[in-house]
Amino acid sequence: MQQTLLITLLLLTLAGLLGMSWRYARLRRERDGYARALRRAAEADKLPLILPPETDAMGELPAAVSALARAYALQLSTLEAERSRLAAVLDQMTDGVIIADAEGRIALINPAAARFFGVSQSATGKTVAEILRHHQLIETWQRARQTGELQADSVELPVSRQYVQMIAIADRYSPGGTLLLIQDLTRVRHLETVRRDFISNVSHELRTPLASLKALTETLQVGALEDPPAARRFLERIEAEVDALTQMAAELLELSRIESGQVPLETKTVQPELLLISAVDRMRAQAERANLTLLVEIPGALPAIRADGPRLEQVLVNLLHNAIKFTPSGEVVASVQAPLELLPNASPSEGEQGSAARSVVFSVRDTGIGIPADDLPRIFERFYKTDRARARAAKSPQGERGTSAGGGTGLGLSIALHIVEAHGGRIWAESQEGRGSTFFFSIPVASDSEGPPQGP
Repeated sequence: MQQTLLITLLLLTLAGLLGMSWRYARLRRERDGYARALRRAAEADKLPLILPPETDAMGELPAAVSALARAYALQLSTLEAERSRLAAVLDQMTDGVIIADAEGRIALINPAAARFFGVSQSATGKTVAEILRHHQLIETWQRARQTGELQADSVELPVSRQYVQMIAIADRYSPGGTLLLIQDLTRVRHLETVRRDFISNVSHELRTPLASLKALTETLQVGALEDPPAARRFLERIEAEVDALTQMAAELLELSRIESGQVPLETKTVQPELLLISAVDRMRAQAERANLTLLVEIPGALPAIRADGPRLEQVLVNLLHNAIKFTPSGEVVASVQAPLELLPNASPSEGEQGSAARSVVFSVRDTGIGIPADDLPRIFERFYKTDRARARAAKSPQGERGTSAGGGTGLGLSIALHIVEAHGGRIWAESQEGRGSTFFFSIPVASDSEGPPQGP
């Protein structure tokens, strides 16, 4: 009995040890499988997590790991979506964004900033000084790093000729890092300059006739009324100054209405050569008084255009008036032409296709004093006038050819610009100082379905 009990006890002990060994090996195998799965997910940074089949041996551990993996996957997908949205915003921003680390190296640069400084988006890793390449901007960035406070400065970039403002902010999420925001203020600065010039020019244009009116009325008050011939002369001058002020007010009102779209164009199909001939006939007497030759060049049959005839003729008259006014001697040539592909019996050559080739081009060329190169980009601004030489040329010994001492209000070209653009065309000028100027403007041709051409 004792031997039987001992053998039974030994067998039971051995069976228990074998069962425990088998369970331990199973637990260890499953544990190693989970460890390998977690390690692969960590090394590959990839989800979903592929785990071994669930068993009862690990208890609640598989369910806990699976729940943790699902929560991590959800958080990772949310972060990835936020990152994609942030990247899209940075790519589409017109403002430049640069993020630098504590060592002053670029960690992120968006396309706008890359365009500002003429670098590629692969500039990450370079230093901020290499990207900015402007001592004022570099000093602003360094002040922000040292003080931890917002710093701002505005400079003109020498390469692109853009006027930018840079704001440097310490990065609170990265100790020692900085965030740089670059804003393009070129257009804002230009508009501010135009606003200041407009106010200054309006004040100047009003001051001259008002001062003249004041002097004339005071002269009449102190006794000139008793001298009828002198009083009549003064009254004629007063009338001329009032007419100049009235013209200025009318042109300002017209320009404002055109810019705001309150003057709809009454377009119809017209022949461009008829518009040109009509405008030249209106200005021929003025050219003869100035002893100038006024010529017309029309190459032949031209395609019709869709235009508001009186408005477009006003543009031609303004250009002809300026050409006559600033040409002391010589000739003024008005012409209209179309690209070769629009002329009868002409075969188009390469490079003449497209929308630009579907326009008729008017031009007015003179042999006058020309326009300085620095003034040429601004001649279509309101009240903008070139240097005193052109103003003096407007008052040559051949006769007075301006509406006032300055030779006009300075609004004609601005009105012409808006009228041409309202027709879907464009206007530009070419000039060499001392050798004359040529003004061009293009008007799209009418389609074949818009009916026969009419008079201007």
